[in-house]
Amino acid sequence: MEVRQLQIFRALTQELNFTRTAERVHTVQSNVTAQIKALEEELGAPLFDRLGRRVTLTDAGRRFQPFAEQALSAMEQGERAICNEPSGPLRISAPESILTYRLPVVLRNFRRKFPHVEISFRSHIETTLASELETGKLDLVINMCDTPANPAHKSLRFHTERIFLLAEPGHPLAKRRTIKPSDLAGQQLLLTESGCGYRAKLDKVLAMQNIRPGHITEFSSVEAIKQCVSAGMGLALLPAIVVARELRQNQFKALHWNGPSLDIGTHVLWHKDKWVSPAMSAFLELIKAQVEQAESSDRSWHIQGSFAD
Repeated sequence: MEVRQLQIFRALTQELNFTRTAERVHTVQSNVTAQIKALEEELGAPLFDRLGRRVTLTDAGRRFQPFAEQALSAMEQGERAICNEPSGPLRISAPESILTYRLPVVLRNFRRKFPHVEISFRSHIETTLASELETGKLDLVINMCDTPANPAHKSLRFHTERIFLLAEPGHPLAKRRTIKPSDLAGQQLLLTESGCGYRAKLDKVLAMQNIRPGHITEFSSVEAIKQCVSAGMGLALLPAIVVARELRQNQFKALHWNGPSLDIGTHVLWHKDKWVSPAMSAFLELIKAQVEQAESSDRSWHIQGSFAD
């Protein structure tokens, strides 16, 4: 079994098209076909079904895929291990709110310091994050949770996100001094998809108190939720960083929540058995520096506040 065969196999599993795979790995289509055929003969099982122009993984192909990914990942890590300067790919997954509102400063500084690292952001699907860390498809995951629960993961706490229940200023609940969980009975809620950390906290509060909202509309985009709040379609639950501008401009009203805290931690996760490449190490160091800077600013603010008192 050759490395080139595994590389072509991985490309074909992603493209599911022989022509595009050939272009991606810089060879001709006949060579892709020959390499896959040789790999299938060596393994003694077909890895792909060719149904006309359609290409799909067989059951054997699906079983073989994670092992091929692990082998290629180990080889790539070995190549980077002998290079002291951070370089090569760095694959990260992060929620839209963190990617949009927390990471740009980190990424700008990282790009300036380490121009040879190829950062790519992958889809943030809660149910697949653990397996993608294990197989090496992802190097780092930024996730919103109170405490990372998977013992296979190491973590670095990045931030604590304040979570607001929001309404447009004309909403009846916007005039209340405080909002209790029971006040959400019968209300129209605009929420992120099930599995989101802070959405799960609200779901738990409502379930424990047997409170039924009027209707829940789920979104994959926080920006879409904001537009629907502006249109008066209901109440939303979003991180403070996402709605800071709208709150300053009085487009939204943050309701005074009188219930269990919905705030949540943001953590950077990686697999405990994964070799921490120079690129991963450099990214984590920048995260640590930002955390320390934020903590220093908080301490300074408290000291100045105490003198002002």
